[in-house]
Amino acid sequence: MVPPVVRQMDRLLLLMTTTTYRASAFLEAARRLAVPVVVGSDRDQVLAVANPGGHLTLDFLAPEEASRAIVEFSRRYPIRAVVSADDDGAILGAMAAAALELPHNSVDAVAAARSKHRMRDVLAAAGAPSPRFAVFSIDDDPRDVARRVSFPCVVKPLFLAASRGVIRANDPVEFAAAFHRLDAILRRPEVAAQGGPLARQVLVETYIPGVEVAVEGLLSKGKLRVLAIFDKPDPLEGPFFEETIYVTPSRLPDSVQQSIVTCTAQAVAALGLEHGPIHAELRVNDQGPWILEIAPRSIGGLCSRALRFGDGISLEELILRHAMGLEVDSIIRERQAAGVMMIPIPQAGILKEVRGHPEAQRVEGIEEIRLTIPVGTEVIPLPEGSRYLGFIFARGETPDRVEAALREAHRRLEFIITPPCKTRGEASS
Repeated sequence: MVPPVVRQMDRLLLLMTTTTYRASAFLEAARRLAVPVVVGSDRDQVLAVANPGGHLTLDFLAPEEASRAIVEFSRRYPIRAVVSADDDGAILGAMAAAALELPHNSVDAVAAARSKHRMRDVLAAAGAPSPRFAVFSIDDDPRDVARRVSFPCVVKPLFLAASRGVIRANDPVEFAAAFHRLDAILRRPEVAAQGGPLARQVLVETYIPGVEVAVEGLLSKGKLRVLAIFDKPDPLEGPFFEETIYVTPSRLPDSVQQSIVTCTAQAVAALGLEHGPIHAELRVNDQGPWILEIAPRSIGGLCSRALRFGDGISLEELILRHAMGLEVDSIIRERQAAGVMMIPIPQAGILKEVRGHPEAQRVEGIEEIRLTIPVGTEVIPLPEGSRYLGFIFARGETPDRVEAALREAHRRLEFIITPPCKTRGEASS
């Protein structure tokens, strides 16, 4: 595909924190499109002085102030589109796009999607199939709270992502343990700073049984175009909800897939989302699909590498074309089945060695194995942790072959993890 002609003044503001996995994919997509990029980050960039029109330092935790800084910046360096790489910049992106009179989701819609409590309120009011829920203070006595909920239930924070802090409880004893465990997570300084008042609340939902799927979509003036439906073949039944394998196309019957699309569109409309990418998580059982969450951004981590469209363009390029108002030849996903495995952390400790990488790479259908945590780094599994050891990508003729390749490659990998070193005080106790 020949890159479109973009005027030099047509800059794209790409919002991303230094912790994002998505930077290289979006920057590569912008390079392919020959779109000048302004990187809006939470830290000063090394080359900012040499390229003042390409870098902007912003406080993502103060979106009103950051939005004003973007507007002032745009007077010198005009911005044509604002895209957030992930959740952290979603509200700021909506504010900035609104101030610049660019296509955008409303700030209220994004805020509702970003808050698990507000999302539940909105979906319930719209009659969308979603779990029953209640919000409690994390300072409440869990024994008292347990008398007011039904089991099984799911305890979760109001703002964290990637299933961090999400725990299933089947009875009052498990509920109290989950409550205390989440309290410890929310008291961590970096988590408390991120969540603010939300870090002192907990959401309790009824547990929805069934198979889980993910929907990747793109919104244009409120109309949802589905890019892919992913099956999640591993059972996500708790007590923690660590995601592993995503495979597309879905193997569910066409009628079920259509009901998933309808349910997702209903939830998107209820939240008021109208523009840009969305990523939805649903459960499907004999009562139909149930909305778990909808995020106003694309799929997280490196998982987007499993998706290709048209004549081979990436998901990020598709998103940037849409944001910049450029022509999109096709949003049809490639014919091959594809999948990704987020490599779970089997235990806490220090990652000392990874064995079997060459053997895993030789599995038929495996395209790439990307390890994202360096050897020598402390690793923390869910529910306290929020990262994966890496990603395995596969393609094949059928979803079954893709799933089998991912499982075999993972079986050949061996992660040597040793317990973390004790401090002197711990050793003497």
